[in-house]
Amino acid sequence: MPKLSTEIAGLKLRNPTMLASGILGVSGQTLRRVVEAGAGAVVTKSSSLKPRDGNPGPTIVEVPVGLLNAIGLASPGISMMKDEIDEAKRSGAPVIASVFGFSVLDYSKSARIAQDLGADAVELNVSCPHVSGVGEIGQEPKIVAKVTRAVKKALDIPVLVKLSPNVASIVEIGSSAEKAGADAITAINTLRAMSIDIQVRLPILSAKIGGLSGPAIKPVAVRCVYELFDRLSIPIVGVGGIMSWEDAVEFLLAGASAVQIGTAMLRKDLSVFSEVIEGLLTYMKDNDFTSVSELVGVAHSKPS
Repeated sequence: MPKLSTEIAGLKLRNPTMLASGILGVSGQTLRRVVEAGAGAVVTKSSSLKPRDGNPGPTIVEVPVGLLNAIGLASPGISMMKDEIDEAKRSGAPVIASVFGFSVLDYSKSARIAQDLGADAVELNVSCPHVSGVGEIGQEPKIVAKVTRAVKKALDIPVLVKLSPNVASIVEIGSSAEKAGADAITAINTLRAMSIDIQVRLPILSAKIGGLSGPAIKPVAVRCVYELFDRLSIPIVGVGGIMSWEDAVEFLLAGASAVQIGTAMLRKDLSVFSEVIEGLLTYMKDNDFTSVSELVGVAHSKPS
């Protein structure tokens, strides 16, 4: 039987699937349900140091190629996540707390609180495309390095850095995070996009521009993972448009050691995790792979 279990930056996963941040990540009970549905780990919705209201509605619109959202990183504040993290940890799977901020100090304080609340790792959201002050942080290699270095200094648990595709060179940003001590990279966050109502002739989202997720961004995400794998030595968690086991395999072959699933749950339901896991297992059996790690980066191999 092929081995589905894997390890990312010291986190032991029963299989290489994770819940992506921003989808069903606020309620502890929901996080447990995601694990029960098959996920190997869960990532909470991004939390800030202080409570934040986010954007007024409308904040979400479904488009033919995916989902546009401009929720605006609404957050009750990381200190209010204790019960959710406690409940999620009862599932037995790693719980990764996503945090964001508007300064280096914001990130380090929020991450430290997440660790104190029991999170097994933190994921630094430096790449939200529709919140001014956060997306810009992820576009500057030096600032990404400062944030990563400060958080690593404050914590004893693994630190993942979630990168933006809305940059000239994602490899440059990823390299700066790695040099600053990041334990793993998550790639990618959503793409800047918008939708206009042709009847009222105005943008649908109140913030005008939102983040596009879903099938449309998968080729971009796969390309980013592929490029990062060539240059980085730390693990990569692939995310962006994974709707099936075939998509997950593609990310693994590109260089991801694990994958995150988000928008697919809104189009299917929690069963997407079992579908991906069963399909991956069958693929490994049919192609004589004995462990998930054997798949990672295979697409970089030169033909014999």
